[in-house]
Amino acid sequence: MVRSQENLVGAYAFLVGVVLAVIIGLFNQSLESAGVLFYSALVIIGLIVGFMNVGDKNSSTFLLASLSLVIVGALGAEPLKYIALNNYVVTALRNVLGSLLVLFVPATIIVALKTVFSITKI
Repeated sequence: MVRSQENLVGAYAFLVGVVLAVIIGLFNQSLESAGVLFYSALVIIGLIVGFMNVGDKNSSTFLLASLSLVIVGALGAEPLKYIALNNYVVTALRNVLGSLLVLFVPATIIVALKTVFSITKI
């Protein structure tokens, strides 16, 4: 079976971004302690994923999945703040959700814009 090499960079960028977001989210005390370099790297990886990973046939699936993740990440992190203030598991979950948001928001914006432009045939 021959595998396509066209999305290999985007697939590896996606994998590295998710692993990096989860690892940093688990081992930081707060989202603010991660630093500017970490968030800049996640935004750049998100842009790479948006530009290189998603083709026309996968865009609606990616947009639906990333939209649900962005909604859960944005709306789900706030109630977790009040559940247990000094609980490591809840803090780690909030940090992972925040890190995944930083990765997925740029990718979602790029894929949504690519989809709109492909629909309008510009």
